[in-house]
Amino acid sequence: MYLKIIFLTSLAVSCKIFSQTTGNRSVAVTLPIVTLMDIEPAGAISLNYTAPTEAGNAVTVPAVNTTKWVNYTSAIASGGLTRRITASVNQVIPGVDIKILAAAASGSGGGTLGTPSAQITLTTTAQTIISGIGGAFTGNGTNNGHRLTISLTTNTYANLSARTNTPVVITYTITE
Repeated sequence: MYLKIIFLTSLAVSCKIFSQTTGNRSVAVTLPIVTLMDIEPAGAISLNYTAPTEAGNAVTVPAVNTTKWVNYTSAIASGGLTRRITASVNQVIPGVDIKILAAAASGSGGGTLGTPSAQITLTTTAQTIISGIGGAFTGNGTNNGHRLTISLTTNTYANLSARTNTPVVITYTITE
């Protein structure tokens, strides 16, 4: 008789499988230099002196106009200069000063919004009304950006002369 001995050996193998994958992907990011500005709402304003109703009284200066807003978007180059907004007129009317004042920015914008200067008397030479604009946006339309207050004053009464609908164009420019 034959005796067969069978040994069964159970081998349990325990292994942990480690899986780690890394990779690199390039992402191209482009942010263009942006310089945009407009005045809202579009359209002209009228500032009209009123004749007195009694002899000996001066003409009445028109009420100030606060219906216009400066809106802008600015993305500057890395290490670039800040921007500014200037204003000038196409002509000066003898005896009359046209003044402008930009208010501090308000509304839905963000970033490095500009700082308004003090009220200026507009001339045919561009003058800064807002400076220090960095990467920023003001929001669009009325009640966003810098509210403009435009007014007339009489500087020399002797130089006043009658006029009808004399168009004066205020030019706004955003620049570095």
